[in-house]
Amino acid sequence: MTEFKATSPTRSLDNAVQDHFIPAEAPFSTVVKKGQILRIEDSYGQQAIDTLFYNAEDFSERYSNQDTMREQGAAYISTGTKIISNEGRVMLTMTADSCGRHDTAAGACSCESNTVRFGHGTKYLHACRENFVIEVSKHGMSKRDVVPNINFFMNVPIEPSGEMTIVDGISAPGDFVELKAEMDVLLVISNCPQINNPCNGFDPTPVRVMVWDDEA
Repeated sequence: MTEFKATSPTRSLDNAVQDHFIPAEAPFSTVVKKGQILRIEDSYGQQAIDTLFYNAEDFSERYSNQDTMREQGAAYISTGTKIISNEGRVMLTMTADSCGRHDTAAGACSCESNTVRFGHGTKYLHACRENFVIEVSKHGMSKRDVVPNINFFMNVPIEPSGEMTIVDGISAPGDFVELKAEMDVLLVISNCPQINNPCNGFDPTPVRVMVWDDEA
């Protein structure tokens, strides 16, 4: 287990109100209440963590990558970024980022995209879109509700021409992001199972999710 990196003198392992370890390749979801602090930790480094957010009171309102990028005028997200919904409202604010590289454009791998990109032999490999469908179905949603996502810790340089390439991640073991929930949100994660490109070093690993009350 990596050493806990504190960003607040009053925030510790002992006073976390949620503490989850997500196995390699697995889906996950939980509700984060307004005012709480969410930490997503890349426990072993170089692991892409595909992430979606929904308004916990109305799932039709969800993360919008277009509105988020337009609001901040940048293709990447980091400390200070406001995560914007398709209703134009702030869902979360990123308050800490120890890595500095998180993709908003490349989306989630799927069985179909793996087949196109890597050949028919990969068609039946597990993928993030399938993870998302499995997880949102637990909350009464379907594949129609899976929208373009954030890829925390995934390194996707964008060339001046607009071309993008998924390359080796730069995150180290224990790197994390923290976000303050500005409304009650449903967090949905696919701990990326991709083994055909270097988004997670060709070696999917476990990650950690923690939540604190704001006063912690």
